[in-house]
Amino acid sequence: MKVLIVDDNPDFCSTVADIVGGFGFDTHILHDPQETLNYLDKFNQRISVILLDIEFGVNSKLNGMDVLEHCRYHYPAIPVVMISGKGTIEIAVKATKLGAINFIEKSILNKEKLREVLNSAAKKIGTDGEARELQNFLKSQGIIGKSKSILEIGDSIFRFGRTDLNVLITGETGTGKKLVAKAIHSISNRAKFKFVTVDIPNIPHDLFQSELFGSVKGSYTGSSETKKGLFHEAHKGTLFLDEIGDLRIDLQANLFSPIEERLIRKVGSTENEELDVRFISATDKDLLFAMRESKFREQLYHRLRECEIYIPPLRDRLEDIPDIVEHYTKNHNESTNDSKVFPPSAVEFLQEHDWAGNVRELLSILRQSLLTADGNEIEIAALHKIVSSNTQLGRASMGQEKFLSPSGTLKEDIAHLDKKKVEATLEKTGGNVSKAAAQLGISRETLHNKIRKYEINTQQFRNRRGK
Repeated sequence: MKVLIVDDNPDFCSTVADIVGGFGFDTHILHDPQETLNYLDKFNQRISVILLDIEFGVNSKLNGMDVLEHCRYHYPAIPVVMISGKGTIEIAVKATKLGAINFIEKSILNKEKLREVLNSAAKKIGTDGEARELQNFLKSQGIIGKSKSILEIGDSIFRFGRTDLNVLITGETGTGKKLVAKAIHSISNRAKFKFVTVDIPNIPHDLFQSELFGSVKGSYTGSSETKKGLFHEAHKGTLFLDEIGDLRIDLQANLFSPIEERLIRKVGSTENEELDVRFISATDKDLLFAMRESKFREQLYHRLRECEIYIPPLRDRLEDIPDIVEHYTKNHNESTNDSKVFPPSAVEFLQEHDWAGNVRELLSILRQSLLTADGNEIEIAALHKIVSSNTQLGRASMGQEKFLSPSGTLKEDIAHLDKKKVEATLEKTGGNVSKAAAQLGISRETLHNKIRKYEINTQQFRNRRGK
């Protein structure tokens, strides 16, 4: 464990280093904030804890708070302890808000206090070390973030992945369900075999059975040879049933035997074949509601959902956005030999958006911004223009829909009218949820539930009002 000591007083640094060294820790001393940032950019993985002064000399352009903010954004896993000779409650509160794990006045700093602080930091490192390992695995699978919900998803991937249980992955469109499915496969005992995707909505109804089960020559018009299906391709591996909620109910019973009995039969054949496949499914539909509406078979639901992983929408884990931005920007720069960057203000702007399209929408905005930016720094004005343009396109396509569907059920029509009423009120109030709730005569919580249910992007109304 190496402790980085940063203070512009050489004597103070030497004293602290002697004490910390006596505890068995390695130390490194720096006296300048900018020098510290340069050191961290190169050697951050070697540092376990930072003891950081707040005030530096008049010749220094940066202070300890600047270093702390940089650490929290770029190296959040390193615990930072702030030390000050002019400690005030205001400074302590600010340091804590910026992410310092402790704040100590120099007047009370002694050997026992240092021991207490470092022991506390060591415990945090142990906990964070496990979280960091989980984050690194998720990042290798394209799942970026360090929020509690993302770490819980990672934990579920490890727990379920090492079993042969069938997994149902649920969540809104664009949240990354396929990435989670691939991550489960990657740590399973089937990882050396194929991960095969069945894109349910894009398989024609009349070809569903032959595509999955295969067919014998002459079994249907145009069948000129015997062919294997996706089940055969996934043998000993994983079959990913993407958008399983879109599978027509008259086809769902075809999956009972492969899942329950591990047997399949080619179209036109009279012989069964043994099947060794692990099933992972994903949907953005409410399957429980679909079962109540007799649109999804309960038998299939329970066969596919031996365990479930729910991926929350991006708007419920906005703290992951900085990591997503950094990861995507880094990959872009490496692949294009570029040096683009999103400044903190631009990242904060992205965190204020609702992201109805979730991570997929965010990545689309990032890609457009990086490819069209004039300079290396992505300015908020340009970012705002791209976000607004995408939002308006979404509104335009929405406006082309018929107000009511002649083939829709009464329940669907009521929901459609409810959504239109909410949108009209939000537009009238410029996206102000509190005002809209008051005008609708419902609670703010109820309105938020409706906004989530109907996937309404409130940012579009705020953008519209500002023009």
